[in-house]
Amino acid sequence: MRIGDLSRRTGVSPRLLRYYEEQGLLTPVRQPSGYREYAEEDVRTVRHVRTLLAAGLPTHAIAELLPCMVEGLGGLAPGCPGMLPDLYRERERIDAAVADLLAARAALDTVITATPPVEWTDETECAVPGGGPVGPPPGGALSR
Repeated sequence: MRIGDLSRRTGVSPRLLRYYEEQGLLTPVRQPSGYREYAEEDVRTVRHVRTLLAAGLPTHAIAELLPCMVEGLGGLAPGCPGMLPDLYRERERIDAAVADLLAARAALDTVITATPPVEWTDETECAVPGGGPVGPPPGGALSR
């Protein structure tokens, strides 16, 4: 099947499918005309790639793990226990990113909480350096 057919069947744009090829996630056969020819198995491969991307894995990790993944009863599963250290490492990386985001949100909450609510009467009351005046947020006064 051609790239447009694969795109329609998977919901993934042709541009993204070409990117997957660049990353070593797909290996279509090239016709003498230069057209890519995808196999039926590539539909499943693209779906697996999308699942692993949704799980937070980067494409370089997916390229290493994908050949060893199998479809289990609950979805994708490692084909061998030797993959688990890599999967645990990726989970730790995601956990660290989540912790960083939570810390950033907590810092923002602190700033928001420390800012006293005001009634906006004059749009020139508060100005951003290098910018114009800042008016009230939608809905009027600041609130939490």
